[in-house]
Amino acid sequence: MAKLTTDEILAYLEEATILELNELVKAIEEKFDVTAAAPVAVAAAAEEEGPAANVTVILKEVGPTKVKVIKAVREITGLGLVDAKGLVDKVPSEIKKDVPAEEGAKLKETLVAAGAVVELK
Repeated sequence: MAKLTTDEILAYLEEATILELNELVKAIEEKFDVTAAAPVAVAAAAEEEGPAANVTVILKEVGPTKVKVIKAVREITGLGLVDAKGLVDKVPSEIKKDVPAEEGAKLKETLVAAGAVVELK
């Protein structure tokens, strides 16, 4: 019995109709006593939980150590000294917008360690 190569299988999958692919999945399920529905259900459950919310890191107050805060803002944003100082001078100001919540928490931690008051929205 001749075996199909990976390229031949992929070529068939690219050209097959939805109905043909559905029949193939059903045949695989029957032949190997498996179900394709379980991974789909897990993926659907993960989607229902929703992706982690993104946040905006807002510098509310500079605190007593302005130079440390400016350095932290430079590190976080990649801005030059003058631009970072400009952000720090204009509190409240957005430091990073639309970042994953976990990253936002780390950035807040960095700024708070420098002496700033930070809010995540």
